[in-house]
Amino acid sequence: MANAIRALAMDAVQKANSGHPGMPMGMAEIAVALWSKHYAHNPADPKWVNRDRFVLSNGHGSMLHYALLHLTGYDLSMDELRNFRQMHSKTPGHPEVDITPGIETTTGPLGQGITNAVGMALAEKLLAAEFNRPNLDIIDHYTYVFLGDGCLMEGISHEACSLAGTLRLSKLIALYDDNGISIDGHVEGWFTDDTPKRFESYGWNVIRAVDGHDVAALDAAIEAAKKSDKPTLICCRTVIGKGSPNMAGTHNVHGAALGDKEIAATREAIGWSDAPFEVAADVYAAWDAKATGAKRQGDWQAKLDNYAKQFPAEAAELARRMKGELPGNLDKAVNEYIAACVEKQETIATRKASQNAIQALAPVLPEFLGGSADLTGSNLTNWKECVAVRGDQAGNHINYGVREFGMSAIMNGIALHGGYIPFGATFLTFSDYSRNALRMAALMKTRSIFVFTHDSIGLGEDGPTHQSVEHVSSLRLIPNLDNWRPCDTVESAVAWEQAVKRSNGPTTLIFSRQNLPFQQRSDEQIANIKRGGYVLRDAKDAKIILIATGSEIELAVKAADELAKHGVAARVVSMPSTDVFDRQDAAYKASVLTKGVPRVAIEAGVTDFWYKYVGLEGGVVGIDTFGESAPAGVLFKHFGFTVENVIATVKKALA
Repeated sequence: MANAIRALAMDAVQKANSGHPGMPMGMAEIAVALWSKHYAHNPADPKWVNRDRFVLSNGHGSMLHYALLHLTGYDLSMDELRNFRQMHSKTPGHPEVDITPGIETTTGPLGQGITNAVGMALAEKLLAAEFNRPNLDIIDHYTYVFLGDGCLMEGISHEACSLAGTLRLSKLIALYDDNGISIDGHVEGWFTDDTPKRFESYGWNVIRAVDGHDVAALDAAIEAAKKSDKPTLICCRTVIGKGSPNMAGTHNVHGAALGDKEIAATREAIGWSDAPFEVAADVYAAWDAKATGAKRQGDWQAKLDNYAKQFPAEAAELARRMKGELPGNLDKAVNEYIAACVEKQETIATRKASQNAIQALAPVLPEFLGGSADLTGSNLTNWKECVAVRGDQAGNHINYGVREFGMSAIMNGIALHGGYIPFGATFLTFSDYSRNALRMAALMKTRSIFVFTHDSIGLGEDGPTHQSVEHVSSLRLIPNLDNWRPCDTVESAVAWEQAVKRSNGPTTLIFSRQNLPFQQRSDEQIANIKRGGYVLRDAKDAKIILIATGSEIELAVKAADELAKHGVAARVVSMPSTDVFDRQDAAYKASVLTKGVPRVAIEAGVTDFWYKYVGLEGGVVGIDTFGESAPAGVLFKHFGFTVENVIATVKKALA
C-alpha cells in the first residue's frame, strides 16, 4: 500500500518534470496508518458533514494526497494523476479546495495548513458543544494534519499551535514528518528547536520518536492521541524519499523529478513491478474505502435521523448552517437596523457603527463567531450577548491574542469547516501581518470577514507605525477580496450586510477611529450603497465629480458646498467599495461617473490607485508619505485634507 504511493508520486512528478517526490515517499507509511485505520471519510460524499478533516500542511507533497484520494475511491482518475501540474487538471501543483474532491483547504504557503486545521478543530468543538445531546454526538470528528519542518519554522505555526493548546483542541492530531531535510539541505544548520518540548510548553500531548515507517507503531500512536484530552503532536522519524537507493535522505529528492534511472532503481529496490501509472488490483482492494465510508456515513445518518426526531429545530438549524444558508429573517433585521440608523442620525466612529451593526445582526445570526487579536476594546467586535471561548468553555467570541496572522488563517479554517461565519479584527496597519491569509481566503473564496479599524492618519498620536496609508489600496489589489470603507452608520450597516451575504469570497471592513458625521440620503441612495459606489450629493450640470471614501466623505461634502459658493457645481460620489463598484454594469457606472466630467478623488492614503478613476488629467488629494505623531485634526490639516486644498486641486483639474 505504501509503495503504491511512492510509485504514483515518482511517476507523476517525472511525467510533469516538476514537483516534490521526497515527502510522499517518506510519509507513505504514515498515510497507510492514518487513512486505512483511522481516517473517517466517504469517497462517495466528500462533503459529508461529520467526516474527519485531513490537511496536508506541507502541501508541496501534494502527490501524496492525490494518490490517497485516487486509491481510496474518490472521483480522481488515473488520467488526472497523469496530468499532475497541468493546465485545468484536478491535480494542481499544490492542493486546492474546490478543485479536487476530498481536498479540505488550499495549502502550499507553509504553516497555514496547520493553522487552518486549528480553525477546523475549533469549529468542530464549538459545534459539538452547541448541538450535541446526551448519547447523540452528531458532531464528532477529528482533524488530522501532516506537516513538516518548514511548517514548524514558520512563525504562524507558533501562533496557531499555542492557541490550540490553550483552547484544548483535543481532536486535533498532527503528524510531524521529522526527516531533517529542507530544500537547502540538512536543517541542523538553521533549525535546532526542541520541537517536542516546544509543543509540550503549548499544552499539547506529544508522542516522541515514532518510527515513521512502522505502520503498527504509527497506528498505536494515533490510537493513543485519540484518547488524549489535549491536541497531539506525533513526531514521526522518517527518511525523505525512502525507497530511492541513491537519493533517499538527501535534499536532492525534495523538489525535483528523480529521473528515469533512479525511478527504475527505486522500483527494483521496493519490489514494484507495475508499469508507470499502474496499480495491481489487490493493492486497489486494500486501499478501497468506499464500502467502509458508506457504512460510517450510514451509521451517522441513522443517528442524525434519531436526533432530528427528538430535536427537530436543532437538526434543521445545523443543516442550514452547514449548507451556508442564511436565516430567513436576516433581511428584516438589516432593514430595521438601517431605518434606526436613519432615524438616529448619529455622529460616531465607524468602528462603533460596526459594533452597533454586529449587535443588530447577532441575534438573527447564531453562526456569527467573532474575535479580535488582543484589541477587542478598540476594534469593538464584541456584543452584549457574546460569550468568550475559554478552554473547555464554548462561546461565540474568540480572544486570539496578539496573533494577527494566526487569527486570519484560523478564521479561514473555521469558514472551510462550515457552520460559522467567522470575523476577526485588528488595526488596519497590522493587516500586513495577516496578508497571506487574506490572499489565501480570496483564493479559496471563503466567507471570512476581516475587520480593520483605525484606518488612516485619523489614528492620530500613535504615529506612522500605526497609521495606514498604503494598506487600503494594497488590499484592493488582491483578486476576489471585497474591501469596504464606509463613511457613516448607514454605509457601515450595508457593508456588514454585504459581507455576510457574500458566499463566494472574503471581505474586509475598514473603519475609522474618529467620529464621522451622518450623511443624509434618499431610499434610492441607500439601496445603491450595495453597488459599491453611488451619487451621494448631486448638482445640476456638475462641472466636477468628487470621489471619496470613509472619513473623507465629510471633506468632499464640505468642499462641494464651498465650490457651489464659487459657482462650481460639484457632484459627490461615495465609493465605499471600489471592488463592488467595478463589477457593476457599464450603464450604472456611467450614471455615477459621467463621462467627460473632470474628477478629483479624496482619500487619506496613497494616491496612485485613484488615477484609474480620475485619469491623469484628474486630481487626487491623498498622502504619499508616512504619517506623523500628532492629534488627528492637526494631521489632516498638515497633510492637506482641507477644503482649501480640495478646491485648489479642483481648479487644477478644471484648468
